[in-house]
Parts: sequence; C-alpha cells; structure tokens
Amino acid sequence: MVVSLLQIPVRICGASSDMAGSGLFQAGSADTQTSATITELRVEDVSAAVTFILGGAASGKSAFAESLCFSSGKPKAYWATSQIFDDEMREKVAKHLAQRGADWTTHEEPFDAAKALGDLVEGQICLIDCATMWLSNHLLADHDLEAETETLLQAIDACRAEIVIVSNETGLGIVPENALARRFREAQGRLNIAIAARARTVVQVTAGLPLVLKGSLP
Repeated sequence: MVVSLLQIPVRICGASSDMAGSGLFQAGSADTQTSATITELRVEDVSAAVTFILGGAASGKSAFAESLCFSSGKPKAYWATSQIFDDEMREKVAKHLAQRGADWTTHEEPFDAAKALGDLVEGQICLIDCATMWLSNHLLADHDLEAETETLLQAIDACRAEIVIVSNETGLGIVPENALARRFREAQGRLNIAIAARARTVVQVTAGLPLVLKGSLP
C-alpha cells in the first residue's frame, strides 16, 4: 500500500491525543533529537556549488530550478528520486522527461545518494528533484533517517558538479494527526535546515515567484 505523507488528515487545534504518548516528542527520542553533525551551522560547511530551492506543492519550485540549470549553460544531469508505483506517477514521470528534453542525463535512484552523485564531474550541473521524495522513500522503508540524512549530506559535499536541490516546505501548516506524518514533518525540517546551512544560495518559491533567503541568484 502506498502512503501519501502529504495527504494525511490533520486536526486543526494542535496535537492529537496520541502525540503525547507516541514518544515522538519525548526527551531522548531519536526522531526529535537534532544531531549536531547534521544541523550545526558552520561557515566552513557552506558550499559554493549548492543552490537550494524550497516551496510548497505545485508552487513552481521545480520549474524554477530547471530554469537555473538551463541558464547555467553546463551539461545537465537530473537525479530523479521518485518511485513509480502506479499509472499516475508513471504519467507524471513521462511528462517531466518530455519537458526536460533529451539534453539531460537522468539518474533514477530512490535511495542511494552516493550512487546518484558519485559519477558526476566538475563542469556539470545536477538537479535533485526532490529531497522530500528521497526522504519519504527512506521513511516508508523504515530506514534510519538520521543516518541516511548524514549520508546524503556527505554525498553532496563530495560531489564535484554544481548541485541544485528541490525540497518541500512542509512545516507551515497545522500539526498532522497521523504519527507517521508528524515524524516525516520533523525529519523534513531537519533535512531542510542541514541543506540550507551548506548551500550558497537558498530560494523560497511561492506562486512561481522566487524569494532569495540566502546568497544571490546568478
């Protein structure tokens, strides 16, 4: 069964009754403790080769990220993190492939960051679309999210190509009623913080309009 983490019923008035007993927000919980190795903001972590694009669903963030890659003039690679479970997703992937055109090298890899980024070379630009889907793949596979996040960050740091990363901003809404969705929201927030700390440029896209939060656009 495929679970959509972004379409789970929520309760408007704060936390649900199962939240307190779930262990998700208790001191010492692995899902709520922020690792210093992941979220510590240090100047030396900032990469001149990473641009981070945030936005809500259907906000125009992917189209904006693609436009940055096109305007770079560099050979373009695309790390597709989605898994194809049904016809709807298959049609969506086919549509995106057609929109990008033949001058992109596509790497379809739902889990392994090192595999997706390891063969890229200096002078290329790679679009990762998206970090949210990559994270949800690991969550639904019951992997260690903190360890996988650290692995992703290491792969980004080691990558020789310029990177543009797309991710969803999932923390602006009301508290999800579903425990899995709450865990996902917290993990997504930590991942976004970690990537933003490393990025040279961070952009929030709303209604197709970019707002630069850090650095500057070319």
